[in-house]
Amino acid sequence: MAFPSLLDQLGPEISDPEEETFLLYSQDIPSQNLGFVDPQATTLDLSVAGKDYVIHQSPTILNRPGSTTGAVVWKITPLIADWLAASDNPLWASGILSSCSDVLELGCGISGLVGLVLAPLVAKYTLTDQSYVARLVEKNINENSPLRNPKQTKTTSTSQKRKGKPSAVYPKAELRFVPLDWELDEVTPSLTGSDKVKSFDLVIACDCIYNDTLIQPLVQTCADVCRLRASDENGADKTAVCLVAQQLRDPEIFESWIKEFSRYFRTWRIPDNALTEGLRSNPGFVVHLGILRDEAETRN
Repeated sequence: MAFPSLLDQLGPEISDPEEETFLLYSQDIPSQNLGFVDPQATTLDLSVAGKDYVIHQSPTILNRPGSTTGAVVWKITPLIADWLAASDNPLWASGILSSCSDVLELGCGISGLVGLVLAPLVAKYTLTDQSYVARLVEKNINENSPLRNPKQTKTTSTSQKRKGKPSAVYPKAELRFVPLDWELDEVTPSLTGSDKVKSFDLVIACDCIYNDTLIQPLVQTCADVCRLRASDENGADKTAVCLVAQQLRDPEIFESWIKEFSRYFRTWRIPDNALTEGLRSNPGFVVHLGILRDEAETRN
C-alpha cells in the first residue's frame, strides 16, 4: 500500500481545522491581486516543467456575470503543474503516482494546464469542469499536443523556437475532457472512459475554493470520486488520494472548506520541504492531501 509510504514524507495529520486556519493565516500573506496570471490576455506563453505551452483563455467570459473564474489561468496553476511533474514529488516517490495512474481533475478551467503537463507521465488524465469551458479546453489540448494536431500554429512554433524547449507529446486517449457539474451531475465509473478502469488513483482540485456556496458540492464530489475505488476490483489494494491546492484569500471561506473536507477526509498539509521552490517562495499558496474516511468515521 503506497499511502503509508507517503505519510512518512508528510507532517502530522490535521486534527483541528480551526487551528490549521489560524496557523496559515497568522503568516504574512502577500497580495496576489486575486491570483490571475494575466486576466486581460487572450493567449499566454507558459513554461512548465521544462516545456512550453501556449494557453488560450477568455477575458470576455471572465467578465460575464456569474461564476466564470475558470475562464483564465490562475497563478497557482503552473506552480502546481510543475510540482506534480517533479520526479522527487512525494506522490511519485510513494507510488501514488506512476505511469499506470489514472487521474481526475475537478474544475480544470479553460487551460487544462495541469492535465497537459501531467498526462504524458500517467496512464490517463481526465479533465472536468462545467461545459462552458469545453471549447477552449479542447483548443488548448489540440494546440499543445503535436500528435493530436501535427500542424502547430505559428504562435506555438515561434514560442518553442524562441525558448528552445520541446512541447508535450502524448496520444489522444491519455488526455480527455468530460463536463461535470458538482451540483447537478452524478459521479459514476463512466468518468474514466474505460470499461476496464472503474476508479481513479488521484483526484486534483486546483484553486477551486473561492465561493462558500460551492464548498459542500465540491467536497461531496471529491468524496464521491474517491468512493469509486471501493467498488473497483482492480484497484481495491490501492488508496485513492485527493489533492487540493489553493491560494489563501478569505479565512472564513478557507475554514468552511477545511471543516467540510475534514468531515470526509483524513487531511494533511504538504510541508514546505516536499514542495518545489516556486510553491515554497509563495506563502499565500497551500496544498492539502486527503484520504477518504470510512463511512462510519465520517464526521457529523
